[in-house]
Formats: sequence, structure tokens, C-alpha cells
Amino acid sequence: MAETPQSFLQTAKFFIYASGIFFLYFYYGILQETITRTRYGEEKEKFTYSLALVFCQCIVNAIYAKIMGKFFLDQGEDTTRRVYYASCSLTYLLAMVASNMALQWINYPTQVVGKSCKPIPVMVLGVILGRKSYSWKKYVFILMIVVGVALFIYKDSKATASTAGGGIGLGEVLLVLSLTMDGLTGAVQERMIAESKTKSGHMMLNMNLFSIGYLAVALLVTGELFTFVAFVQRFPEVMTKMLIFSVCSALGQFFIFLMVSEYGPLPCSIVTTTRKFFTVLGSVIFFGNELSNRQWGGTFLVFAGLTLDAMYGKTPKKEIKDGKASKE
Repeated sequence: MAETPQSFLQTAKFFIYASGIFFLYFYYGILQETITRTRYGEEKEKFTYSLALVFCQCIVNAIYAKIMGKFFLDQGEDTTRRVYYASCSLTYLLAMVASNMALQWINYPTQVVGKSCKPIPVMVLGVILGRKSYSWKKYVFILMIVVGVALFIYKDSKATASTAGGGIGLGEVLLVLSLTMDGLTGAVQERMIAESKTKSGHMMLNMNLFSIGYLAVALLVTGELFTFVAFVQRFPEVMTKMLIFSVCSALGQFFIFLMVSEYGPLPCSIVTTTRKFFTVLGSVIFFGNELSNRQWGGTFLVFAGLTLDAMYGKTPKKEIKDGKASKE
């Protein structure tokens, strides 16, 4: 049967949204590694200004959310308690800063694969707080992700000089901290949605506004603001990369919202999972981050677990809320 103009339009829009997510976040990943791992000038200086990088990203995200809320996405009145935004933005901020700082000690593929464990702390905290129950399939898929990450980050006894020492390094510790903060962020966000039906636009704007406030204080207290300004004066090209990096993040979120609103979370999850894999591949190609056969096996296991979880790992119909089982 011939494809109707309407179905053709839907297919075309899907590929446009998917392409937007893929290319924006792919370039976002490339820029992130370029900024954090490039050696600048004759002294081969490293970029160590994670607070400033996230500060720039939060400003652009807040501007984007404000524009979307004013001109394109009217989501009504926001009734969410400020204390939720304050606590959620703090954990969200710590997760981003720790993740960016980790890149000073680990390569980008390790960060991407490690951050793919994000469902684990979210799920664990959901169970601990007694607000979630999960099917056996979800546990199997999460186990696949855990095993895959373990295979990827395990350090051989015959490691190279850059990864020698075995065990867990500072980069891995920061990655675990980032994942823990992701779990806390997810727990608070679930509470916000359950109590106030918090909309995505309100959440994005307020979380980024609180994060900007926290970061402004941190930049002044630590003195990073002044050393960062001096660094940018020596290497002004960094500021351009940071702005493009932040714009890619904000626009990528726009395409994710369009994908979820028109096609649902499942197609969006599959697209973003595929994007992460190709980001790892791009990092290997462009930055020479070689992966062993074991690491490639771990990578495939992680993304297989993520894809299967997106397709078949739905939460059971009954969910525990305030001590009572209720239908989703």
C-alpha cells in the first residue's frame, strides 16, 4: 500500500527530530572532550574550570527555557515548592560538575559508558524510598548494564602508563559521585511530579536558575572565576567552544521534547541510546581513544541493556505511593 502524505510527513518529522538529537549531542560530546582534553599554548595548559563550563551551560539552558515558555510552550502556572527546585538543582549541578571534572582523569568513552548506569541509582533509590516496584526483566537489563560497565572500566594488570595502577582512580570516583547525584535528582523530580504535576519547562527553567545562583557563589568562593577569566584571555577560542557546546545542549533538549511529545518516550530512548554509542565511536575515531576487545564487548552489553530496558523494561502497572498500591 502506498504511503499517504500524512504518514510520509510523520516519518519525515521523526527523522528530522532524530537527526537533531543525534548531531547536536554528537557535536556536544566532541566539543566537551575537545575543551577538557586539549593542551593549550606552549605550556600545554589543561582546562580545569568545570564550574565555569557548567555555569555557561546553565545560563544558556535557562535562557532557552525562558524563551520556550514565553513564546512556544505555555504550560500554565507553576505550583511546585521552591525547596524542591533548590534541592533538585543542587544534586543536578553536582552531577554535572563531577561528570565534567572526571574527564580530567578518564577519557570520554569511559564517561559515556559509565553515565549509562544512570538508571541504576534512580531505581535503587526508588526501591529504598518505597515508591517503586520493578519487573524481573528490568533487573536483568540493569544487570547487563552493570556487567558491561564493569568490563569496560576494569583495568588490566598490563595496563598502559596512562591507566596503570589498577583499582579505581579519581576519575571513576567522580563518575560514581555523579551517578549518585543523578539518582537523588531523579528521586526529587519524581516527588515534584507526584505532588505538583511539575511541567518540563518549569523544571528546566527553575533548576537552571538555582544552579546559576549556586555556581556564582562557588566561582567566587573558590576563586575559579578569576583564574578562568585569565585563562580565556590567554585562549579566547575556548569561550567560543563553550558557547557552542551550551547551545548544542539546549537545542538538543528541544528536539528531545518534540520527539517525546509526538512519538513517545520509547522511540526517543532508542534514539538517544544509539546516539551515545556513536558518540563513543566518534571519540575513538577523532581522539584516538583506543578500546580493547573487552571494552568493546562491555560497550555493546551496556547499550544492549539500555535498548532492551527502553523497549521491555516498563514499570509494572502497580506502583506504591504513600503506602498504597495505585494504577499508573
